[in-house]
Amino acid sequence: MNSHTRQVIYVLVLLAVPIAAWYFVFVPRNAEIEETSKAISSRETQLQMISAVIATMGDLRKAVDDGEAAIERVEAKLPSRRDVESMLEQLWQVARRNELSVKSVKTLPPVASTVYMELPLQVQLEGPFEGYYRFLLEVENLPRITRIFNMKIKRIDQNRGNESRDPGDITAHFELSIYFSDEATAIAWNQESSR
Repeated sequence: MNSHTRQVIYVLVLLAVPIAAWYFVFVPRNAEIEETSKAISSRETQLQMISAVIATMGDLRKAVDDGEAAIERVEAKLPSRRDVESMLEQLWQVARRNELSVKSVKTLPPVASTVYMELPLQVQLEGPFEGYYRFLLEVENLPRITRIFNMKIKRIDQNRGNESRDPGDITAHFELSIYFSDEATAIAWNQESSR
């Protein structure tokens, strides 16, 4: 073998080492680096999204405390079972104050819920429409929670019976629900929630 052939082989070997190193070492490492960079970029995006959600959420403890305070305010408006009668008396005083006469009241069975009870009443009132309107406004402003539904208003015939009626007199049929707390239910609820 002459020296010229040896030199060519030597140069080829010298060129083959970096090419083989590039192909077998650097190409796989570059692929791993690129894959790792994509994973880091994806995680940074997720962290930015979490930071944005946390920023919009504000103080979670404050939100929970505000929610609990709102629940306490609503529960404060729920009379106990014993206070329902005084609540009814208050409603009838509102009716009398607005020149309405209570013709009938029929108590329906109480409806149970998780924390409160609902006492539905079927009520019939008679009197001037303006008085009925004021009655509704006053009931709305009462400190206790009530609901009026299935309301039917009908004009009273002016020549009905022996009584002479004013042209604006009406008879109103509606259901009135009074919400109240049942102490036994509330105690059971508090015991379950503390577990």
